[in-house]
Amino acid sequence: MSESLTTVTQSAPSAPQHQSGSESLNTKDMRRILASSFIGSAIEYYDFILYATAASIVFNTVFFANLSPAFGLFASFATLAAGYLARPLGGIVFGHFGDKVGRKKMLVLSMLLMGASTVLIGLLPTTAVIGILAPVLLVTLRVIQGVAVGGEWGGAALMALESAPQKKRGLATSFATAGGPAGAVLATLVVSLTSALTGDAFLQWGWRIPFLLSAVLIAVGMIIRLKVAETPMFQKLQEAGEKKRMPLFDVLRNHPRAVVVALIATMSFYACQGILTVWGVSIAVGNGVDRSGVLNWKAAGAVLTLIMCFYTARLSDRVGRRKVLTVAGITGIVLAYPLLILLSNGTLWGFAVAIVVGNGIVQGALFGPIGAYIAEQFPTRMRYTGASLSYQGASVLGAGFTPMIATGLMIAVNGSIWLVGAFWISVILAGTIAVRATPEGTKVNLD
Repeated sequence: MSESLTTVTQSAPSAPQHQSGSESLNTKDMRRILASSFIGSAIEYYDFILYATAASIVFNTVFFANLSPAFGLFASFATLAAGYLARPLGGIVFGHFGDKVGRKKMLVLSMLLMGASTVLIGLLPTTAVIGILAPVLLVTLRVIQGVAVGGEWGGAALMALESAPQKKRGLATSFATAGGPAGAVLATLVVSLTSALTGDAFLQWGWRIPFLLSAVLIAVGMIIRLKVAETPMFQKLQEAGEKKRMPLFDVLRNHPRAVVVALIATMSFYACQGILTVWGVSIAVGNGVDRSGVLNWKAAGAVLTLIMCFYTARLSDRVGRRKVLTVAGITGIVLAYPLLILLSNGTLWGFAVAIVVGNGIVQGALFGPIGAYIAEQFPTRMRYTGASLSYQGASVLGAGFTPMIATGLMIAVNGSIWLVGAFWISVILAGTIAVRATPEGTKVNLD
């Protein structure tokens, strides 16, 4: 860790002592932590989801124009998957140092990496200008994005969870989780506005504007993030003088089942995200639905996801994570085929209903409790690594490959959606079974 980064992080105020004191989240220190987790995650996911949106409607014509439309889209989604593949690596690297030197330092570094790579994508020449080097550089920058966001979620979630009272862990952690849909709303609205303002020039140069705006957002996020303190649980671990070990080996040796089960459980909402907000967008636009209308409804769905995230997280503090996640999973299984029919019927109203119900309600209900659910599976000394490994591994399997798999399944059966539906249902069913196979986390006293 650089000396300058260490210096700025050590200048923060002392950590709040919520674990032994107030049962409220409405204290000065806790409000600062929750704001940092939410806003920081929203900014990083703005960058990450911005790429997913561009991959759906821009990159296939800008960087893969020499391919047929179907295979250009497939190649574009392959670059999207590259970022997701890098997320577990980011989770391992940032988790390792987050468990050894602190959560906050890693969050500052992840934000700097994400901002730099996103701005460079906005400056990247097209294939028409520099040839094959353009998609190569695009994939490289996408991988850096993946590494950065792979370290972001674990740190932001643990900053909230490890500073919150036990009975409010679900709600507190959801502030970090909710940064995802908040970032998606912001990214989608910025792309939609830019598309409307630049018109036909959007595919030429207008798409670059949202990427370049990331520089301003990162500056704001850094100011907020540098003001928070390290978590009480991590400080307690440091004060105890526990020997620094290899968190990854510790997790894989002592908690392999927790990693696998949490990963499978987390895949449910990531599959919803990949099918509804990435693949579904491309299908709707490809079927002639107005691009701006699709993006606006995608933003509306993300707003509802955000609301549902907070609601179901708070509900999970009362009735348990397992109950909330189980009901959400069953709902997703029942609605899978109806949602796919609506997504692919070539109308804006069909897309709107599918995205509001599927993304807003089903994915939102799965999303809310998942942060606390995962973190509660691991002890403090390896929590950053274990939680990140599970969460980011699920992001690869559940969202990174889902748009590409769905596109491939459509090609294999000449445009039919029945295989896509079977795949989606299988993922949600596996996640629901995994949730039922774990103990209730709200009753666990974290060490």
